[in-house]
Formats: sequence, C-alpha cells, structure tokens
Amino acid sequence: MSRPPIRFNAFSMNTPVHQSPGLWRHPRNQCRRFNQLDYWLELAQLLERGRFDALFLADTMGFSDVYQGRIDSALAHGVQAPIHDPLVLVAALAGHTRHLGFGLTFSLSYEHPYPFARRISTLDHLSGGRIAWNIVTGYLNSAAQNNGLPRQLPHDQRYDQADEYLEVLYKLWEYSWEDDALVNDAQRGVFIDPAKVHPIEHAGQYYQVPGVHICEPSPQRTPVLFQAGASARGQRFAAEHAECLFISAPTQAALAGYVRALRQAAREAGRSGQLIYAQALVIVDSSDEAAQARYADYRRYVDVPGALTLLSGWTGIDFSGYAPDAVIRYLENDAGRTALGSFTLADPQREWTVGEAAEFISLGGRGPVLVGSAATVADSLEEWLDNTGIDGFNLTYAVAHDDLRAVVEHLVPELQRRGRYPLEYPEGTLRHKLFGRGDRLPPEHRGRRR
Repeated sequence: MSRPPIRFNAFSMNTPVHQSPGLWRHPRNQCRRFNQLDYWLELAQLLERGRFDALFLADTMGFSDVYQGRIDSALAHGVQAPIHDPLVLVAALAGHTRHLGFGLTFSLSYEHPYPFARRISTLDHLSGGRIAWNIVTGYLNSAAQNNGLPRQLPHDQRYDQADEYLEVLYKLWEYSWEDDALVNDAQRGVFIDPAKVHPIEHAGQYYQVPGVHICEPSPQRTPVLFQAGASARGQRFAAEHAECLFISAPTQAALAGYVRALRQAAREAGRSGQLIYAQALVIVDSSDEAAQARYADYRRYVDVPGALTLLSGWTGIDFSGYAPDAVIRYLENDAGRTALGSFTLADPQREWTVGEAAEFISLGGRGPVLVGSAATVADSLEEWLDNTGIDGFNLTYAVAHDDLRAVVEHLVPELQRRGRYPLEYPEGTLRHKLFGRGDRLPPEHRGRRR
C-alpha cells in the first residue's frame, strides 16, 4: 500500500448497553443476547471476515454511581449494567477464530499481579498468541469499595502503583523462564530444567512476589499492551509501557492535540512506532440517503439521562444538578481525567454545554459519528487520519450487530479498493500482525530492559 492502512478494532463490552444509551430498545438490536455465547461468536467471526485487528473489550468493576449519587439511573437506563467478565469470553472465541486479536480491559487496582499473570498467559496460549491487555487503573469509588478498599487511590498514585504492577508482570512473563526451560526429555526423565526457571524476588512498595511464574512462556510472553489514558500522568505511563493507544475526542482538533502529546512523550522516552486508535461510530449503508435514514431512526431512541449517567461516571462530576446550558469546566479530581479534558481542555476553540455533551455522547460515546455511503465514510476516515495523525479506529456501534456488519459488507470493500485496508491477515501472533517484528516485546521496550 502506498498510503498507510486504516486499521479497525471493534469496541464492545460484555454488557447490553455500552456507548449508546437507549438503543437497546431498538427492535433490531441484538444486544440483549449479550449473555449468550452465540452472540459473541457471531460478532467475532464477523470481525474476522472483515479483517479487523481485534475485538477490544472495555470493562469496569463498578456501576456508574456518580449521577444523582447512586446507581439507580445506571440500572434503570441499563447503562453498562449488568457487566459480565470479558476475560471468560476469550477462550471460547479464540477456538472459533484464527486471526482476530482480543483486547481485554482489566483493572490492575483490584487484583494481585501473580494470578493475573497466570490468566493472561493461559489465554495467550489458548489463542495462539492473540491477546492484548488494555491497562487501566479504575476510576469509580464503588469499584474500589466493593473490592475491599475504602476508596480509589488518588489519580497519579494509581499510575505509580501501575508502574510497579507492570514491573512484576515483566519479571514473570519475560524473565522467570528461559526460552528452553521446558525440555520435555523423556529419556532423561526431565520435563522442565530447574536451572532455567528463576524466582523473580520482587520486593516493592505495593507488591511482594518472591517466586517463579507458574506458567511456561506463552507465544507472546507479554500480551500486546494497550493504554487509554491521555492525562499528563497517563501520557508518561503510556510512553513507558504502551504499544497501542486508544483515545477518544469529539473533534479533530482535540484528537490531534492528544496525538501530538502522546507521540512527543514516546520520543522523550526513547520510543516510537506506537499505534493510536481513535473511537468512532460508523453508520454506513448502500447510499448516503439510506445511511441518513438509519441515523435518523437511531436518534429516536437516544436516552439523554442515560448519557448523563455515563458522562458523570467518566468524569466524576454529578451532572444531575447542572442546567443543560451550563458550560462544562475542567475540575481536577480522581476520576478519569481524559473524558473531562476532551470536553474542556483539548480543543480551545470549542466550549461545550452539559446538554451538548450529553447529546454528543448519546450515540457512540466520545468519538465522532460518521454517516453515509461507503465512499462518503471512507472519505471521512481518510480525513480524520490525515488531520490527526492516528493509525486507525476503535469502532463502536449503536445497534448490534447491524452497524459492524454494515462496516464489513460496505466500508471494508471500499477501503480495500482504495488500497487503504488489508486484503488478508498476515500470519503470526497479534504483535507480529500489528508490527511485523516478531512475537516478543521489542528490545527497547521497558519490559525487555533489565
């Protein structure tokens, strides 16, 4: 391809209502089948047919309880409630796909790194090396309290804890077992060479892990590392650890600002080549008129109180007491700072009212909504890439699985005709498919530097 490819992940969550509150009521929406394996198998096989990089699964360990100070609105409007475990899905989905990657969101705040390392290694084995981990630290006090903590740690301290968490994982995944430790020598009666399996002897501020990794090295050893924070502290963390970044912003100017800051932070850390995916909702059909009709139909089901529930949870600000025309101002707190910053700091040319922000995120969350024929949407995607410097998109949906099926059937062929989308998957692990440099973390990555 003479121009860089446009990359797609599908952005979903093991819940009926992810990023489009109210659309669960749409008669064609299959989202209420989310607790059935067939629902996810259909999606995974659809995405693989469309040559998507990965199914990126969001997660949180608590309900959005900031709006009105309780969980009632999240429950009543079905806003990311209920939420089932995303990691459990992957073993089944991997067995029915060959190439599709799986990006798993998991909050390191609520589990010791030792059992987590085992689960990820197991999934990487079972999938043949197709696992990615979206590193998050949690943002809801309710999640912290239900996991035995009085409240979540302060924002920047959560990243300090995350640095040590990753240090433990790198020691387990990368260094505990040598490559040839598992000898499987029937004649000598030696299955594993004890001299080549090493205790990590980690003693830190947050974690004590003296022993060896309980799993043999998986195809990638360390999963592909995603990170979604774009706060100043999140950028420093991403510069050290992330191979792929996921960002959301409502305008091209806001998105381009995040991209510049993230690329600069990576350069200062001596790194480059990270892939950046931006959130978007694509509503594509056989013609512009058909796509606009679908969009108008979807707008009939928008749930603004549900959107405010999401926005309050993301930002840590209870918007139930704000007038719709109140201008959103930045407020430093210990919730997710990126969500609030995208509506306040990221684009100095734009002020957002509470009503405008709620209306904007009510379909597809904090990214743009691109509507039209395959040619129209392809033009828009190319413009967003050219103007912002991103590498691809995490595509969310309003109606499952209609929207992503339309992307596969209409948009992917158009992008392939333009030479902007792969015709086939390369062989190998997810890391090799994404970067073409083999299965392991690159030598310059912090996880490979002892």
